[in-house]
Order: sequence, then structure tokens, then C-alpha cells
Amino acid sequence: MSTPDNTPKLRLAPPETPEELAHRFERETRSLLLQRESALENSLSPFRVGSVPYLNAAPLTRGLEDQIVFVPPSALAEKLRRDELDAALISITEVLLTERYDILDGIAVASLGEVQSVLLAHCQPLEEIREIYCDPASLAGLHLLKVLLAEHGLKPELKPLPSYQKAPALSNVFMIGDPALEFVRASHAHEIWDLGTAWYDLTRLPFVYAVWALRRIPNEPLRRRLREARNFGLDTLDSIISTRTEFDYAFRKDYLEWHIHYHLGSEERRGIARFIELLRKHGFGPVHEPRFMP
Repeated sequence: MSTPDNTPKLRLAPPETPEELAHRFERETRSLLLQRESALENSLSPFRVGSVPYLNAAPLTRGLEDQIVFVPPSALAEKLRRDELDAALISITEVLLTERYDILDGIAVASLGEVQSVLLAHCQPLEEIREIYCDPASLAGLHLLKVLLAEHGLKPELKPLPSYQKAPALSNVFMIGDPALEFVRASHAHEIWDLGTAWYDLTRLPFVYAVWALRRIPNEPLRRRLREARNFGLDTLDSIISTRTEFDYAFRKDYLEWHIHYHLGSEERRGIARFIELLRKHGFGPVHEPRFMP
């Protein structure tokens, strides 16, 4: 004689529609990103960190913005030299010419070809240029300019740029960062020599403009946080592009997704090695071998 089956029946949840699945994925992703952002808050203490106030650095400081000192490149290098900072996103040239910092491996501000924000605006043919007014905030870009000119057999006089407001009235001007982008996007009578393109044409390698330079102190927690911030920045790049206010959306998307990249791998190391070779060749030294920290 059979007995009643009192085993609870398995009840399946109703299947989710594609729209419901998409909404659930979005909620879960948003929650995870908020957790990552919260973990980065106040995470740099007791270390002191500086970066540049340019659009191209934004993905490397995502979630750390309130903990970072933002100043132009040359001022940032000065603060690091005076030990007022423990790490700074500075010119690769500062690291190569100073020999007192390590480089955080794997992270850089670099380009493979056209960079758009490091350029010479000129009204004369390159071979006829006798003087160039240069942004005094620049370090890597200025040495890149010197190397590229030297490779063309040129050595014009380099003078400090009084102000970006005067740039349109000058025949030959070297510019970097957001001011360079603003100049190119405005009306001007100059030809543009993009140094990222010029470097690629010469070497077929990426150029590394900036790296995280680290004072030689115990700093493993700092290195870990800077990596987490870069990963968070790249994972939320769409949000950065959408919410930043510099320029327009289409330009930010093109610039940050195509012209700038943030990894420092084997090709970027080859680019650094080639840059060292050319700095030495043309007497811009002494140049020291970089030390990379994992």
C-alpha cells in the first residue's frame, strides 16, 4: 500500500526576462563599484601623493581625488624632490635624470602615436625655426621635443612661455596638457607637430610621458592602493568620460579611449629604453637606469 509523499515539491523561481536580467546585473555592478570606491576613501594615509590637474590623469586617481595634491608637473616634481610627497605622477624624464625614485611597474600615461596634448604649434617650417616658447611646467614633453629636434639636426633656442594667453601671437610654441588641447581646438594659424606621432614615426614604439614615481621608503600598501585606483578608473572609464567637464563628451571619449593608455608593459619599457638611448646620444644627461617596483 502506497503512502502519501510528504516531500516538499521543488518550486522554481519564474524565469527572468532579458530586461530583468539586465537591471539586476546593473544593480549588482553598481553596488560592487560603490564598495570599491568606499574602500579607496582615506586609503592613502599616512602616505602623501600628488598628481597633475589634467584630464589624462583622471583614470589613475579615481576614488582618491580628495586625498591627492594636484599641481602642474614641474611643481609636482619640486614637491617630490623636497620629500613633501611620497609618490607623484611625474614626468618619466624626472625619474631618469634624478636617480632617487622607483617606478610603480605596470602603470603609466602613454600613447602609441598621436597624443594631441603634447605638441609644437609652429608657423615656420621646422628647419627654419630659431626659437620656441615652451611651457615651463613641462618635463617629459620638453625633453622629448629636444630629442626629436636633435634627431632632425635642429637646435633652436628654447625660451619660457610667458603665458598661454600669449601663445596665439607667437610663431612657435610648445604646449602640454589641457592648455595644449584647448589651443588646438580653438582657431589658430599654426601647424601642429604632434610629438606622440613624431616619436612613433621615429621609433615605432609607444612614448611614456608620466609614471608613478615612489620615494625609496617602505610603501607596499601605497603601491597596492595606486593599482586599485587605476583598475577602478579603467573599470569606470565610461563614467569618467560622462561626468568630467573638460571639453565635450565626444572629444573626451576619443582622447581617453584612443589617444592615451595607462599600462606600462614590455613595449612601453622598450620605448623608455629607446628614450634613454637618445637622451644619452644627444647629451641630455646624465641618464640613470629606471628601477621598477611590482
